[in-house]
Amino acid sequence: MRLVFATEELTLAGRSFEGFPLLVGAEGWPVEPAQSFLWHTLIESGESLSDLTWEAYGRRLYDYFAFLEANQLTWNEESPAHGLSVLSRYRDWSSGELALDPGTVNNRLALVVRFYRWAKQRDLIAILPFSEKKVKAASHSGLLSHVAQPGAQSTKVSVMMRERRRLTKFLTKDQVKECLALDTDPSHQILFHLMVRTGLRSCEARSFPLKYVFNPKLRKGLRKGQMINVSLDPVDMLIKYDRPRTIDVPWSLMESMWSYSLHQRELRKSRGDGKVSALLLTREGGHYSKDSVVDVMKSYERKCGFYVRAHMLRHTYGTYTLLALRKSKDFEGEPLLYVRDRLGHSDVQTTMIYLHLINQLEAQSVLAHEDEIDMMFMANSVQHA
Repeated sequence: MRLVFATEELTLAGRSFEGFPLLVGAEGWPVEPAQSFLWHTLIESGESLSDLTWEAYGRRLYDYFAFLEANQLTWNEESPAHGLSVLSRYRDWSSGELALDPGTVNNRLALVVRFYRWAKQRDLIAILPFSEKKVKAASHSGLLSHVAQPGAQSTKVSVMMRERRRLTKFLTKDQVKECLALDTDPSHQILFHLMVRTGLRSCEARSFPLKYVFNPKLRKGLRKGQMINVSLDPVDMLIKYDRPRTIDVPWSLMESMWSYSLHQRELRKSRGDGKVSALLLTREGGHYSKDSVVDVMKSYERKCGFYVRAHMLRHTYGTYTLLALRKSKDFEGEPLLYVRDRLGHSDVQTTMIYLHLINQLEAQSVLAHEDEIDMMFMANSVQHA
């Protein structure tokens, strides 16, 4: 069994489905009904799902069916008890032998649960390999408490693992300073800056287009030190859910990217095929992959001695930008909505996590004097281009 992704040649009604996940069995035929479920969920349902979600769904379902194949199990095998079902065995294998985090296991299980519900709706199975019950939904407090539905319920699935509530990790100001002071690869520096100073996701930072970069000194209407408004378009780069949005790039970062494009990038471009449209190039002149960004963050970790991951840089931006804007007397608008829009969250409740992180900051961090790192996360944010 293999997982492959369709090329641009996979077309239907004039539309290309490049990147669509294909589960291929040993004899070269699609693995059914898993493949039909993927088509229904990713294409027919009409959900707004990005190519990145296509890949994630494909990998999750492949992981489950590869487990079944390796253990000579069938997906529709009936069990006398839910605790003995093939889905329960997969869960125990993922958490036991693979030692995966409960959150990771539940993310995989959630899609497989959807698959089984879909199969039952189509009479492909008689019973579900898990039980379900209605439980009272968690109540909301604070900013959005007025929109919470009283007595709301959610469905609890028996196969899911219990998760401990984990604090969202972000870097302290001192840790950011230490990372920025390192003598590292020029591409790694820009990558780090893009995520920690603009809130870009890993996939967005590594695919940030060269054509978005310019010399701010020569752009009319810009003043040195201000934030530069940059519109992100999914046609040009990888963006989750393919939703266009706007970010604010600090003047100094745009200067650094412009300088990089003139010198380091040209040097690296000569070593590759010259076809990469992204700003950042590897030493060989290629584009940065998902795994290579992980390696970059681990290299920072080895040099600094503390945990560094790409998602932490995004959380760092969200936390300190929200903190700086809430303290600012000049900023006009709602800080929470500003951060939501810059991070590309579809729901402000997702952004509200940074309110909790601010409360978790030590008093000395909250009351720290303004310095260059504070400016990095605020940087005259009221002066947009």
